[in-house]
This record gives sequence, structure tokens and C-alpha cells, in this order.
Amino acid sequence: MNDITTLISCVEKLKKGHVLCVGDVMLDRFVYGDVERISPEAPIPVFRILSENIMLGGAGNVARNIAGLGGRIRFVSVVGNDRAGREVTLQIGKIEGLDARLITDRSRNTSIKTRYIASGQQMMRADDETIAPLDNSAHSSLLDAAALGMEDCAALVLADYGKGVLSEGIAGELIQMARLKTIPVIVDPQGSNYDTYMGAALITPNRKELMDATGLPAASTKEIILAAAHLARRSGIEAVLATRSSDGMTLVRNADNHAHYPAEAKEVFDVSGAGDTVVACVTTAIAAGLSMENAVALANVAAGVVV
Repeated sequence: MNDITTLISCVEKLKKGHVLCVGDVMLDRFVYGDVERISPEAPIPVFRILSENIMLGGAGNVARNIAGLGGRIRFVSVVGNDRAGREVTLQIGKIEGLDARLITDRSRNTSIKTRYIASGQQMMRADDETIAPLDNSAHSSLLDAAALGMEDCAALVLADYGKGVLSEGIAGELIQMARLKTIPVIVDPQGSNYDTYMGAALITPNRKELMDATGLPAASTKEIILAAAHLARRSGIEAVLATRSSDGMTLVRNADNHAHYPAEAKEVFDVSGAGDTVVACVTTAIAAGLSMENAVALANVAAGVVV
């Protein structure tokens, strides 16, 4: 899918995509300032705060991307009974077309990642979060909310950031629920055991995640194809989309059925956020009725814009 007419046609179809997104929501806090001296107390820079910005991160950013692409999005996640959880609710409320069911778990801290940036460079990141499986009550509430969301969605995306919302078998339960309704499942994975995603239509590991999950090299296109085909076969997943930063991405169904998509960006400034854009665009496109190959081609262009 290279010609502009086909691309425009595919973009126009995205508004027909109705997606359910389930995963770990977090807040991304960016603190901007400058560094002009070293502290007299220790050999560390003194960071002078000038401004800050807060936005949805993790699964929240995936949901925000889907809404931004024009898709209809229902979002299910878990927050703590804290200031960050209330900020997540506030941020979600600002996004048109995003219908959220946020389950409050008083035993958890809502994930917030604070990045300190000076002169365009990240100086430090500080994380405040709970990494633990959901308790029985939150587990049941999440599955109930997801079941409701599946009643009128055409694709399910699981955005797993390893904080616990999709752990302890929840990802597998959601995939089986979706399969019973013939809803394709796209997974942005976490960790090295992808057996938990068995039955998914597509997973989107980056190069490092692919190597960690398979124990195989993934430097060249040939190695990526072999590793992805091995992963798909072993974990019972229909296809693997290996994202490769400035090298583009490779879609692999098996060792004999694959396609490579070169990076669209002319100059790579920053690859952060590109993975969320890819999984959001692919899922919205599949929900809108596009083939997986056309969905990936469109997502590749979208990722190029981001980086």
C-alpha cells in the first residue's frame, strides 16, 4: 500500500473502527528546567524547574491515539484512590470519543512516571507505582467491564506494561472471551513469556522483546523472521509484528509468509511513543475492516510521523 489514493482511503475508514482497549494506565509527567551548576552537597547537577506537562501514558496513550485517529474507543483499566488516579480521570474526560471504565483499587498507587528534562535531554526518571496482580474484586470488575465493552467492538487491544492489570491469567481470559465472539485481539506485550497471549491475532514486540521472548538473535531481517515465526508457532499466535525503530517493522505469519515495511521517517528525532501509535493504528484499522497487511502499512506511516 504505497500510493496516496489507497492511503487516504484507508485513513478515511478508521472512523468506522470500534475498539476495546484494556491495560495498564499511567501518567507521564514531564518536568522541564535547566542545569547551571553542581550541588555543593554532592557531585550531582542542580535542576531548576521551569515548567511541567502531564499526559496519559501506557494503555492510556494507546486509547488516546485510537481516539485521535478517529476510532471509537472504550477503555478499561485500574487506578488507585489517589491524586494521580484523579488526574487520569480528568485527562480521559478531555478526550472526545473515549468512553472509559476506570476501576478504583484502594490498595494500589496509580502509576506516574516523572521525567526531568534540561536542554532537550532527559536527566532522570522517577517512578511512583504499584506493580502487583489485581485483587479478586478488581479482577472480577475488570472482566465484567471488558465483557460489556466487547458487546459492540470489532477489535480488542491489550496494552500490557507489566503493572498487574493483565497479569495472573487475565490477558488469557480476555483473549478467550474475545475469541468466543470472533473479535481479533492485538497485544502490545510485556515480559518474556508470551504463552499468556495464546490465541491472539497479532502481537507487536520490539527487537529486544523479541530476543528476550525467544532467546534467538534478531539483528538482521532474516533473523527477525526466524525468531518471529518461532514465537508465533510456539505461543499459538497468528502473526508477529516486530517493530524495529529506525529500521521499520516486519510482519511475520510464518517463515514463508512475511513482509517488511521500511521506516517512513526521513529523520529520526525520538522513537518514544511510536510503539503506542503503531498498536493503536493497527488495531483501529483492523476494527475498521482493513486487512492486517494494510493496517500495518498504515501504522508504519503513522509511526514515521511520530518519530
